[in-house]
Amino acid sequence: MNEEIKIGGVSLNFKHYSGVDLYSDGAIENDLLDIVKNYKKEDYQKVIEERNSWPILYHLSDQRANIVEWIPMDPKAKVLEVGSGCGAITGMLAKKAKTVVACDLSRRRSEINATRNSECDNVTIHVGNFRDIEPDLPKDFDYIFLIGVFEYGQGYIGTDSPYERFLRMLGRHLKKGGRIVIAIENRLGLKYFAGCAEDHLGSYFTGIEGYSPDSVAKTFSRNGLINIFKKCGMNEYHFYYPYPDYKLMTLLHSDAYLPKFGELQDNVRNFDRDRMVLFNEKHAYEDLVKEGMYPEFANSFEVILGPGFDTIYSKYSNDRVDEFKIRTDIAIDRAGRKVIKKFPLTEAAREHVFSIRDAYLGLQEKFRGGDLEINDCQINEKEGCAMFSFVNGVPLASLMDECIDKDDMDGFNALLNEYIKRIGYKPDYPVSDYDLIFSNIMVNGPIWTIIDYEWTYGKCIPAKEQVWRALYCYRLEDRKRERFDPKPVYARLGLTDKEMKVLLDEEYAFQKYVTGNRRSMVEIWKGIGRKVIVPKELQATATAARPDDCVQIYMDNGDGYSEDESIFPEESYNDKNEIDLDIKVSKECRTVRVDPAFAPCIVTILDATWNGKPIAESSCNIDIHPVNGEWISDDTFVFNTEDPNIEFGLSDNNLSVQERNHLELSLLTTLIPKNSADAIVESVHVEEKETPQKGKNILGKIGRKIKEKREERFYKDEEWD
Repeated sequence: MNEEIKIGGVSLNFKHYSGVDLYSDGAIENDLLDIVKNYKKEDYQKVIEERNSWPILYHLSDQRANIVEWIPMDPKAKVLEVGSGCGAITGMLAKKAKTVVACDLSRRRSEINATRNSECDNVTIHVGNFRDIEPDLPKDFDYIFLIGVFEYGQGYIGTDSPYERFLRMLGRHLKKGGRIVIAIENRLGLKYFAGCAEDHLGSYFTGIEGYSPDSVAKTFSRNGLINIFKKCGMNEYHFYYPYPDYKLMTLLHSDAYLPKFGELQDNVRNFDRDRMVLFNEKHAYEDLVKEGMYPEFANSFEVILGPGFDTIYSKYSNDRVDEFKIRTDIAIDRAGRKVIKKFPLTEAAREHVFSIRDAYLGLQEKFRGGDLEINDCQINEKEGCAMFSFVNGVPLASLMDECIDKDDMDGFNALLNEYIKRIGYKPDYPVSDYDLIFSNIMVNGPIWTIIDYEWTYGKCIPAKEQVWRALYCYRLEDRKRERFDPKPVYARLGLTDKEMKVLLDEEYAFQKYVTGNRRSMVEIWKGIGRKVIVPKELQATATAARPDDCVQIYMDNGDGYSEDESIFPEESYNDKNEIDLDIKVSKECRTVRVDPAFAPCIVTILDATWNGKPIAESSCNIDIHPVNGEWISDDTFVFNTEDPNIEFGLSDNNLSVQERNHLELSLLTTLIPKNSADAIVESVHVEEKETPQKGKNILGKIGRKIKEKREERFYKDEEWD
């Protein structure tokens, strides 16, 4: 075998390769190699959405590189990456540094890495065990990266103290003033207590309880890492906290800037395997944040060994089209003050970021003489970013939350009325901030400051429309906020149902404009098909921890419904929001109740059979009743409650057929905001007054609709075959 080959501009060195790949994800690596050979990087997102595969998402998502992209690296830097894998991090390091030396155990992974990054001419990949490669490495690296690697130290190094020896070995190759960067799971991360399996071993609570001596990987607590650093004489270290974890990070906090109350919302999803939900992580994190304990229970760490950075916080908005991909940092300037910086993550986004200065000037003129301040914006050409002052205060959304928590609706309404008054200044001035939501306003006593105005346009947006969107976004983020009923506000502002439907359509269009045709991470998670399991003993108390599209089934055998005997089916909604249920019904059952979700929704019955026969047939004699919903068409209901119920009433002639009966349902369920559901329900009530016969003989109508849909689906299946 040649000791060195090239793929594009990337050199692969096989001097220390044993001929056997000691680490592999299996056959999926063949697929990955095929993808990187045949697709451009800009097409990876499309492949991710089509394949519905965790390994493909993990290895190809551009969000993987967020964990290193934020680091302010000198373009002349010389970098060592240990455990480079399939190259998700290597490509970003090659953009930021002058020279990248990478090491990996696997020839196949290194070929994937070199192929996907073949345009880079500053990368060399050494294939083999790091212990064998290490003596040949230079000793003048500015950075050494271990992203998801340090936990495998025992396998790399061996000996009784592999992690300390690993760090000392790395330290020999670091120039004075250089840095080692470690990204690793926290073995005491909150998600593991709440029911996620340990990432490397796939077992529950393994890290919390302590690893066995022969574990292939071992993660550490915050104090556990600090003890290792100190044993190695590395006393300068800086902890950062990637969220939801370091693999697909969207937020990065630090000891100098910890999360705020209610900020950590993205908790239930786990892409690599099914998970349990033992409690609501969002609520638990809120209490940990209040108690100052977040660092101990963050899901992941990113540790900088060596000199620190000015950056103390980063937020990524790169689930967008290229024109709008940005990163927002909070940093400490030379005077010790906090400053905010917005960076374009693509060349196409540069214009978007720099245009924020124009938005600042336009809004400043609009509100001159009014009661809203605009946080100042300057363009820093040298750094290529927009810069803002750090505004002290409390987000308006947090003040409103406090009122809800205290059941102080007078205080809530006072804040809302003040917001309406202040944003209504100069209503005819042709500049408007579309994103003038409560979380983008900082309150410091009588001073209210708009801190984020990225989506400002040179046109008039009526105040009532901005109020609608502010309330829509506010209530969408947290279900406890639905305790506030916005209908009186809408009525006072003169917003009609028709206008609100138009606004909702505009909101969907805006989101599509910003994200393009990208599927959200929620949709990708659904496509991968991971399950969220709530243990039966907790089902009565863990409602808030379940995903909104969870299904629950009750059966009344003559004694009413029982929470203890209810069923959470293993079937889940697919990426089209459809689910097929086969409900086994005993001969004693009189009513089957299906709760299609735990949120306001629209439900369409695509198919329904009883023991194989369409329920519309007269012999079935099954009555369908949306208990707390409304019919909106021949086969569709709307529910404006978090506990929607559909009852299927059975009669004796149904149940005498056989010992075990089958009710088979296919449902299409679309979750919608409660205010939208309320508007639909109200419009149904108006229509019922005008046409009192609506809803009669509905079973016949739904039967005809279902028959049509069954035939339609059948013919589609035939075409696919």
